[in-house]
Amino acid sequence: MVGVDFFGNFDLASAAIWLFYIFFAGLIYYLQTENMREGYPLEDDDGNIAPNQGPFPVPKPKTFDLPHGRGQVTVPSLENELAHKRETLALARTSKAAGSPYVPTGDPMVDGVGPAAWAPRRDVPELDGHGHVKIRPMASLPEFAHSAGRDPRGKPVVSGDGEVVGRVTDMWVDVPEQLVRFLQMDLNPEGSGQMRLIPINLCRIGTDRVTVKSLYAHNFPGIPATKSATEVTLLEEEKVMAYYAGGTLYASEKRLEPQL
Repeated sequence: MVGVDFFGNFDLASAAIWLFYIFFAGLIYYLQTENMREGYPLEDDDGNIAPNQGPFPVPKPKTFDLPHGRGQVTVPSLENELAHKRETLALARTSKAAGSPYVPTGDPMVDGVGPAAWAPRRDVPELDGHGHVKIRPMASLPEFAHSAGRDPRGKPVVSGDGEVVGRVTDMWVDVPEQLVRFLQMDLNPEGSGQMRLIPINLCRIGTDRVTVKSLYAHNFPGIPATKSATEVTLLEEEKVMAYYAGGTLYASEKRLEPQL
């Protein structure tokens, strides 16, 4: 009978497992190289191209068409990396030895370094699947209403040192997710029009106040402002979140000291 001799001496189970091993190795190779489309080529601490780029080669450039008419992006691309690179950082190395820590040389919360560091994302608002701006003020969303929990609107904002620094005037909602992402605050409790955003996960909403422990009163005027009164860009989100997070260490010199 045709094939009896061949398959009679051929281990199908062994062939199946070896085919699986080859497939799995190829899958790992593919996923790892695709993961290297952004952030490569690697750099050393001084910003020079690192001699060791890892065991996997950088994949060939591929051009993607961005949705909603936002152009194209080619990755990996050295030009693309340089366009989104922060050229100057207010940091100084503490030693010439490789791997030595860096320390801020200016105001780290303004310079965006250390815990206050932010990534240079695109300076455009995030869109949903239909091309609409995702995060919008509730005042511009008549179909949204507060339905449960404490409504923070109208409550005073209290800083980490106990000072009243403003008043909440609105909530900014992630429309498709139906979640509050930011609180909108007027820096003057009497209403001066100096609006700033408070990340919802970096404040506490109480019965009579909204408390922001990461910042002190003198830090609030430095909160990055948005260009638009009704939109926040990806870059602005980065800077606002980084400013509040950086305040946990840099809001006061006292916080730089060892804590027991």
